[in-house]
Amino acid sequence: MSTAPRNRPRQRQPELEGDFTRLAALGYETPEESGLVRCLAHGFPTPLARWHFHDEYELHLITCTSGKAFVGDWIGHFQPGHLVMCGPRLPHNWISLDAGDAGVPERDLVIQFDHAPLERAAQDLPELREVMLLLQRARHGIEFFGLSGRAREHWHAVKESHGVRRFGRFCEYLADLAQCGDYRLLSTVQIQGAEGAGELDQINRIVDRITGNLTEATSLADLAAELGMSESRFSRFFRRATGNSFTDFVNMVRINSACRLLMQTDHYVTDICYQVGFNNVANFNRRFLELKGVTPTEFRRQADSRFGGSH
Repeated sequence: MSTAPRNRPRQRQPELEGDFTRLAALGYETPEESGLVRCLAHGFPTPLARWHFHDEYELHLITCTSGKAFVGDWIGHFQPGHLVMCGPRLPHNWISLDAGDAGVPERDLVIQFDHAPLERAAQDLPELREVMLLLQRARHGIEFFGLSGRAREHWHAVKESHGVRRFGRFCEYLADLAQCGDYRLLSTVQIQGAEGAGELDQINRIVDRITGNLTEATSLADLAAELGMSESRFSRFFRRATGNSFTDFVNMVRINSACRLLMQTDHYVTDICYQVGFNNVANFNRRFLELKGVTPTEFRRQADSRFGGSH
């Protein structure tokens, strides 16, 4: 089996955005205008619309145009009202396909904020605990439904306020998001939590083992025996903690690892199949289609457009 890369020279990694690129001319607030919360509004096209990531969370509301959205390994359609929260270092980009030659002056209403101050505050303020659960989900990207009107109002309320009032408006925005039950996670697998610290440690060790050794044939029976559980008890424990059966979870981890390789390397699809732990190409293609709605080859083709421009 050949592992030679295809001849496609290209920088395939997302760019890291830093403060040195956050210019007022591009729509960013100055440091004097912002504290924990930074507001940003921009149109399209713009240098800001690129395959990139940053250390902050980002709340992203599309107000104009439609096209393709790329969040981690998720590819989907967007239109006005599309509302997504991206966690730290989660790559993302939105490519408008109907902006016209002249573009549009406003397409995105964005809020960026850091994790550490909220985490420290939540240790003393129980009111912020539901927000921490929201931020945990955001590591994989969250699309919210039915909140676009409120999100627009929240953005303007935050933008027009300063100091403690801005923080208060921002908390109102987070409260609506934390209490929204109509959402979906976009990228990779999400752990939903366990009943206690002991169970959480157990499930984290299992997940680390699965994700760290994709080609290892770890069976449900083996893991159940290691934990001193019957297979049926382990199955219930695992589903409660992850929201998935053991087999579905392993397939999801492997397919999402395949997505990363398809996006970031030039390895052949057949090579990637075996690199992520499948031993049958037909089964790999079938599982990929079930989970992603496209074949691996089509996924790679669509993912190539995440760079926008001439890429």
